[in-house]
Amino acid sequence: MGRISGVDIPRDKRVVIALTYVYGIGGPSSIEILKQAEVNESTRVKDLTEDEISRIRSVIEKDYEVEGDLRRSITMNVKRLMDIGAYRGLRHRKGLPVRGQRTHTNARSRKGPRKTVGARSKK
Repeated sequence: MGRISGVDIPRDKRVVIALTYVYGIGGPSSIEILKQAEVNESTRVKDLTEDEISRIRSVIEKDYEVEGDLRRSITMNVKRLMDIGAYRGLRHRKGLPVRGQRTHTNARSRKGPRKTVGARSKK
């Protein structure tokens, strides 16, 4: 199993797909990494040579922020917004949608399960 940026990538998949298992690398950036490392996209991970793996690793380390560093920087950006009291920071703090979506209906994934309010039967 190939190990890149602390992530075990699956052996039987094509390299272009397997790289997307690393947090911070999607489809287009995976293709770009393989072009820079001069590795064929259609090869399987198990067929990569040690030299090709090291070239891929060096391109990722040099040009991309991935895994723990990326998670840390995103968390710090959100924390900064909350600390300065920006509108987006307040929305993060309250657990509401940040990017202008409606909340009267929908937004359940952000707000969590419904909390029923109101009608109680009389005794």
